[in-house]
Amino acid sequence: MLTLIVPGLIWTRQALADLTYDLPLPAFATLLGRGRLRQRPPEDTAAILAEFTGLAAPLPAAALRWFALREHTGEAEWLCLDPVRLNFQERTAIVDDPQHLQLSSEEATALAVALAPIFAALGQLEVISPGNWNLRLSATAPAFQALPEAAGRSAAPLPAGPAHAPWRHALNEAQMILHAHPMNQARQATGQPVVNSLWPWGGGRLPKLDNSAAGSPHDALWSNDPVAQGIARLLQIDGAALPASFGSTAARSPLAVHDALEHPARTGDAIVWREQLARLESDWLAPVLDALRGGRLDALRLLAPGDLAAFELNVSRHDLWKFWRKPGALTKLGPP
Repeated sequence: MLTLIVPGLIWTRQALADLTYDLPLPAFATLLGRGRLRQRPPEDTAAILAEFTGLAAPLPAAALRWFALREHTGEAEWLCLDPVRLNFQERTAIVDDPQHLQLSSEEATALAVALAPIFAALGQLEVISPGNWNLRLSATAPAFQALPEAAGRSAAPLPAGPAHAPWRHALNEAQMILHAHPMNQARQATGQPVVNSLWPWGGGRLPKLDNSAAGSPHDALWSNDPVAQGIARLLQIDGAALPASFGSTAARSPLAVHDALEHPARTGDAIVWREQLARLESDWLAPVLDALRGGRLDALRLLAPGDLAAFELNVSRHDLWKFWRKPGALTKLGPP
């Protein structure tokens, strides 16, 4: 079985009708028509990953990605503290896609060196990669909104309670240092986006598992997210970036996260979203349909997480024999 998680598929029903009315999606339509579709409660990708890998939610993203890119975290508690750009518009600040920063290793190191003393009372700052920074915590941190869920949206202020007070103070100081930092001034002079804040999220310790891959229904986890790759390493299954297309690896029961639709859906970029949907059709769903018909795949489970609604589509090889079922429209995935 292929379990395919596709965030960003869910729009309102009318929006899906407008976006796809002239977009040929024969494989997707066949799968929707022949398969069994059920609605799930609104949820995000991390919640689905936790459910289908047997981990507790919310996922400790910082510990998992440290484990994926560095080493075992031991008993330490970690927090993501990622560089971000807040795009100020009138009375709100939009959290820009962190990938747009494209920091170099030298830039990330220079900024982290300047910022580390501010957070020294809270933990030790570590740069895993230019866009992924972790804080090895000195004490348990409060909960924060996950950066993947905040990207492309208005930044909510931190809660006013005492648990968040030292974090508000540290982040305010960090923003002042970032504003005056020569690295940011050099980036601004060349038209590059600047780092003007840090985003704490995904705290916790690395989960302990009694069973490893022997109890996992999946033999691979494909994702471009180091958090998911950390889960794969924890489960002792193959963990790799998402292949360009289905069928390019030998895994028999993979769990895959196809996230190319997520950001254009969040930002309302209809042109890019349509392009990525067409690629999902040609590179994944059409080959999956061929594999089901040819007996190389027994079943597809497609999960579409979303804030308004979430859906699960199950299609077995035998479902394709139900020729009397008409192709389904993508609007079936849209709440009113």
